[in-house]
Amino acid sequence: MTAETGAESTSEEEPSNGEIGVAVVTISADGRIEDDAAGDAIVAAFDAEDHEIAIRELIDRSYDNVQAKVSRLLDRDDVDIVVTAGGTGIGPEDATIEAVRPLLEKELSAFSELFYALAFDEIGTKAVTSRTLAGVSDRTPIFCLPNEPVAISSAVESIIVPEADRLVALASGPDSDGGA
Repeated sequence: MTAETGAESTSEEEPSNGEIGVAVVTISADGRIEDDAAGDAIVAAFDAEDHEIAIRELIDRSYDNVQAKVSRLLDRDDVDIVVTAGGTGIGPEDATIEAVRPLLEKELSAFSELFYALAFDEIGTKAVTSRTLAGVSDRTPIFCLPNEPVAISSAVESIIVPEADRLVALASGPDSDGGA
């Protein structure tokens, strides 16, 4: 992928026996999906619980690119949850939070608090520059994480995966069996 072209690198994963379809999107100015440690950490955590990786992509970090990609993923029938990694820092090119927030119908504000507690334990004061976002759009939970593989592993394994079934059921609405 090149930042100039905004080209995307895509990997359609073979489905596992899981019930939840996961979209994994790494947002980066440069890089290859083969070298994507953050995406690998997300995939490993969901694979360990036999969830289906419906799609995995690496995209350019522009606002429009991120917003368009997440919007398209929400339209896919095989995607029940979206997890992004990258573009959440404080640099001028970091636009993931700003691109995804307008898409959300509801925010899951407690996620950020839990993430920061875990991140501090994992990466120390470097966590001060971390920004996260979680919420629901079009009945689909979305999590935006920084591109920090150690913190991602901790957050995905300790927060997102354990709550994934319940979050998907709750976001799906009253016809689901995922009560509070």
